[in-house]
Amino acid sequence: MDAYRGFVMTLMAAELLNFQHLHEVFPTNALWAFLAYHQSHVEWAGCSLHDLIQPSFSFLVGVALPYSMASRAALGQSFSTQFGHALRRSLILILLGVFLRSTHHEQTYFTFEDTLSQIGLGYPFLFLIGNNPRQRTSWIALVSILTVYWLAFVLYPVGPGFNYNAVGVPGNWPEFYTGLMGHFNKNSNLAWAFDTWFLNLFPREKPFLFNGGGYATLSFIPTLGTMLLGLVAGRLLRSSSSSRDLIRQLLLLGAAGVVLGLLLHLTGICPVVKRIWTPAWVLFSGGMCFGLLTLFYYLIDVRGHKTWAFPLVVVGMNSIAIYCLVHLIDRFIINSFYIHFGHGPFQVFGPAYEPLLIGIATLAVFYLILRWMYRRKLFIRI
Repeated sequence: MDAYRGFVMTLMAAELLNFQHLHEVFPTNALWAFLAYHQSHVEWAGCSLHDLIQPSFSFLVGVALPYSMASRAALGQSFSTQFGHALRRSLILILLGVFLRSTHHEQTYFTFEDTLSQIGLGYPFLFLIGNNPRQRTSWIALVSILTVYWLAFVLYPVGPGFNYNAVGVPGNWPEFYTGLMGHFNKNSNLAWAFDTWFLNLFPREKPFLFNGGGYATLSFIPTLGTMLLGLVAGRLLRSSSSSRDLIRQLLLLGAAGVVLGLLLHLTGICPVVKRIWTPAWVLFSGGMCFGLLTLFYYLIDVRGHKTWAFPLVVVGMNSIAIYCLVHLIDRFIINSFYIHFGHGPFQVFGPAYEPLLIGIATLAVFYLILRWMYRRKLFIRI
């Protein structure tokens, strides 16, 4: 679990390698085109490897919950004590998300689509559902969340002649849908309408009209569904099933999620869109998360190949630390390299590769910080 989390956080930090720049410089190079695609989010529907970072992080919160609750129960903590901790954790995650989103603004930037805020908004509900030990309860909650969320979007009216240019969407944008799928179009859906009311309740530099990426506060509701899938996986990992049976169950659930998500998209019922966390995305990305969890479980726990995963464990055990480091001091480290060494060392392979080399050097600094914390058993937990 720590290795999987470390893999996810490394993917996030690896944005510093800036493969997109190399793709632009060498547009015919298939390798840079492939890496650039999987280091960026798709425009709307679909999925790249980069799109699996946030669902994996959310999924792993659910995986970890049964272990956390069992540990706290063993210490004799009551339900009220544990729930109080869940509420505190939720509040800290929400505020930390707002803080990180505000770092380049002149005042507090109240927005709640950040990964940490999304997890924080749904975490108390995850705890309450997870407090019931029956898997059936988790499945009922998941189906209810996805069904109600889909229905709410479908019932929100899509008016003819909507001015998409006013919400940052070009009129000739190729990602427009019609029919049921049209209710999930960018910045003209229920979640966008909610944010035009909700986010304007907070003090802002200027009124909120739309999110440029189409992200929305209400995505925390289906994100709870992703965490519930992780809860199911965590309970399976803690069960007495043999490794063979466990792998079979995890793969079956993963395949079912991917197939169901694609079917919803291909039949025109619901698109697979991460940015508004559609029900189809919950199923598709959840299926992929089951698959990745199975891969790490098989390689590390079943096959015993642990040495290669050590660097990932170092990162994964301090996931909050690396998340904050990347968002807060990446430019400071890059500027420090330039101040003390100039641009020359990073242009040894030519100017085109400078962003890649400075990114590698910055990632190395992050890893050394995390390795130092690991050796001294300094782990930031919320």
